[in-house]
Amino acid sequence: MKKLSILILSCACMLGTVLSVAPGQAQAQSSALKKGIQSERVLELQQQLHSLGYFKAGFTGYYGSLTSKAVARFQRDHGLTPDGIAGAATQAKLDSFGKVRVTALDQLARIIYSEARGESFEGQVAVGAVVLNRVQSGEFPSSIPDVILQPGQFTAVQDGQYRLKPNKTAYRAARQALNGADPTNGSLFYYNPAIATAKWSKSRPAVISLGRHTFTN
Repeated sequence: MKKLSILILSCACMLGTVLSVAPGQAQAQSSALKKGIQSERVLELQQQLHSLGYFKAGFTGYYGSLTSKAVARFQRDHGLTPDGIAGAATQAKLDSFGKVRVTALDQLARIIYSEARGESFEGQVAVGAVVLNRVQSGEFPSSIPDVILQPGQFTAVQDGQYRLKPNKTAYRAARQALNGADPTNGSLFYYNPAIATAKWSKSRPAVISLGRHTFTN
């Protein structure tokens, strides 16, 4: 009986050890960046890879095949398993070269602030979502900076308001959009019906109205 008790206690301790490790392992797996993820962290990853010469494409915040291939090249050059997934070891190695300023996030916050600072928080997220929808659409440039600065697309860029310094709310809205929030249901355009003069804007079917903006495709 004594031997049986010791055996049961030993198994319980082993089970306790397994259970205590499992959550950490799950957390590490969930923090890995891989294909199909869109987030602020992916945007930072792309700019880190760019600063080291591995990522030549546009900054999108979306983990697609180009990002995966760039990660695999970095991993191969630094003795890591070249699986194209930015797990803890890969991210730690990237961070060892120093953090980079995520300028594309700054630009997204800037266009949100200059175009929609008088709107609700949801309305500000919506403007950021339109930028990201354009990046993924194939109809516009394939990077956040290029979409924002495409000639003739955003009034705030044309009239100079884009130079205004964004506030914390604009940054929060930019992060929400980068992490997948899209109140516009995939819209590519928006306009203010009270002041818009372009007939093509008003001719597009409305998807949703938020504050002073009507969002269309």
